[in-house]
Amino acid sequence: MVRIASATLLLSFAGQASAFTPSKGQGRIQQSSTSIESTIVKEETKEDGTPFYADIACAEESAVDKSKPQLIETPATVGSPSTKLTSTSLASQPREKILKEPALWEYNFGLQDPALKMPHGIESRVTAPETFELTEEQIATLERDGVVHIKNVFDSDWVEYLRDATAHQVKNPHFWAFAGTASKLYDYIQRNIWQTNRAFADFYYHSAVGHVLAQCGRTDEIRVSTDLLMVNPNKGFKWHQDNQNGPITWDEGIRFWITMDETPAEYGAPVYLKGSHFNDVVPEASVFVDIEMDGLEAYKDDWLEFRTMPGDMLIWHPRTIHKVDGPADGIWTSYRRVLGGTAAKGGSLYHDKRGTGGVLSDLGRHGLEDGNKLQSPFFPSIYPRFNKAEARERDSGGVGRDPRDIVGKLGGLAGKASGDKFASFFQVLGSQAKKDQ
Repeated sequence: MVRIASATLLLSFAGQASAFTPSKGQGRIQQSSTSIESTIVKEETKEDGTPFYADIACAEESAVDKSKPQLIETPATVGSPSTKLTSTSLASQPREKILKEPALWEYNFGLQDPALKMPHGIESRVTAPETFELTEEQIATLERDGVVHIKNVFDSDWVEYLRDATAHQVKNPHFWAFAGTASKLYDYIQRNIWQTNRAFADFYYHSAVGHVLAQCGRTDEIRVSTDLLMVNPNKGFKWHQDNQNGPITWDEGIRFWITMDETPAEYGAPVYLKGSHFNDVVPEASVFVDIEMDGLEAYKDDWLEFRTMPGDMLIWHPRTIHKVDGPADGIWTSYRRVLGGTAAKGGSLYHDKRGTGGVLSDLGRHGLEDGNKLQSPFFPSIYPRFNKAEARERDSGGVGRDPRDIVGKLGGLAGKASGDKFASFFQVLGSQAKKDQ
């Protein structure tokens, strides 16, 4: 059981983003070569004459006729033309992962800045955030069903920006992604990515994400409670509810996904139990959910599946039961890049979750105590606009984790109890699409 606890704590660090005390410069053990295998790229032209590059995913073996050349078509990103590629060999080649696991010496420490130009003429830390109006029907759908799919929130410029930020991060992996990547849960996963990668912080400060979440929560303020950069969930995740929401309650939080890629037809589409956020039988501490348990009869057969496209958002209540199937062989031949997490509504309080698994998304030395108002550079305001003082604190390296807090907050998870608390988490792993018979 002690081994399980130790492995679990190491695994949890993968989800935690910043180094203990991030510095302004980027530390690196050794300069790495790219860890991203080349994707098939075709250059097209947008309507305004500027170049557009579309990622062309390999065709799934089960979806093609190998006896003749194949025409692979990728649906256009918002505002872009569709792209076609003829190939006689893609389908017949062995399936290979699109990302390689980084070598130990390739990991970085401290703050990272891809130095990306922001879309739409936005000036970093100056321009007001963009807006995106929702309909009352969309908001009511979230409240009724526990999840809503909002299409085309971000145009092709924002999608390209997020892809470039993700490519830089994967090419320059951060230390806090080590355990999750090494465990092969994801090809790459890093919690609180905004703390270490400036490009993602700028995205939160200037895009319409805060406005969308504020409307969904019917609130006048949105703060980032915790976030995750997730690339290709190899093992998939069985039916579960989210409890890594930062130091807030379910009702204070709003879960979100921002997708950068088309969801494959065969796997990778999130599936939700409609209305399951109203259930009162799944314990708060549980992650894994047995949908055959007593009390879930009204929800277990009412599935909502979403094939998200680049620029879309999925937004759901943290208690809504859901799953994601990975590929049957655990090999992603295309990208599934997602920026997700939990936002805190206005008026949220800080809840000290020491002694529970929920503490793993709150390991910063912010000084907040149980019952305090959730107001800190560690949980930055992004609506109605970003807070310049909070942004400066982040840029100075003052927002991160401290060894003293990690030891103190994780102390309650030591010993046999930790194995019991994380047993539910381990049951979630390994949901995969079935192979064709």
